[in-house]
Amino acid sequence: MTSPIVDCAPFRAELLALAAELPQVPRADLYGFLEKAGELSGRLPRELAAVLDAFQERGSEHGYLVLRGLPVDESELPPTPTTTPAPVDRPLLVMEAMLALTGRRLGLHTGYQELRSGTVYHDVYPSPGAHYLSSETSETLLEFHTEMAYHVLQPNYVMLACSRADHERRAETLVGSVRKALRLLDDETRTRLFDRKLPCCVDVAFRGGIEDPGAIAQVKPLYGDVDDPFLGYDRELLAPVDPRDKEAVAVLSKALDEVTVSVKLVPGDVLIIDNFRTTHARTPFSPRWDGKDRWLHRVYIRTDRAGQLSGGERAGDVVSFTPRG
Repeated sequence: MTSPIVDCAPFRAELLALAAELPQVPRADLYGFLEKAGELSGRLPRELAAVLDAFQERGSEHGYLVLRGLPVDESELPPTPTTTPAPVDRPLLVMEAMLALTGRRLGLHTGYQELRSGTVYHDVYPSPGAHYLSSETSETLLEFHTEMAYHVLQPNYVMLACSRADHERRAETLVGSVRKALRLLDDETRTRLFDRKLPCCVDVAFRGGIEDPGAIAQVKPLYGDVDDPFLGYDRELLAPVDPRDKEAVAVLSKALDEVTVSVKLVPGDVLIIDNFRTTHARTPFSPRWDGKDRWLHRVYIRTDRAGQLSGGERAGDVVSFTPRG
């Protein structure tokens, strides 16, 4: 099985040269910035481009890629943010450039109107008192979830770039691949879960200001190709009612736990998660609130897989929420 970790250190000089051609204040004209990134993505180092193209076309058993050894401006970084969204005039960071160049090779960067003020680039950092379902939580486990499995326009890829690791290097991103887990499921469970709509709650940002609107979405845990299905799974939000559905989801959950692998992100890493074939989580870590806490950059990418694009979309578009039903 091919390793999911790609050594990008040999490409640093080429990638920095491409980054220098990008507009240096990306949020001043994000459409223009991402359009330029799309052009430059055609000039990525050949080996790196081939890996990204293969992942976009076929995915992998692992369900993720780690691009390791990318250039990073760690010594020149400003303090880790404490508020969101980022200022419009913030200069381009190297890891944001890497997300632009590699992400445009995969598809279209997309913002979600209800999430992070509709911004496309998200700073991910620890925040005191963050909701336990938020990426800004730090000292509790962020449970397994397929990102926005309840959203009609669910992103195809979640991309996380690391500018700073946590101080103790404890934080792990956990990934469970449905292609691995499927082999552990009995036929009865697979049949029960395939194309079966189950009630699903939604994250706080998508609740329209209602504290608990209940299970307003319907999510299929397994769907698509019966022999190579997509995954829709959220340990906190999926809410089956029928005891047989509860049991089947429990069996799936156990299988995903058994195939889970951990990734410790270090500065210069970009993690690309296939959001239609995996579930992911993050283990706890302890922030120090000293301006040098863990700092990731996150973008969501849509492609034409599973009807996510209808035509005419642009990188940088912001979409509104429609629950799966």
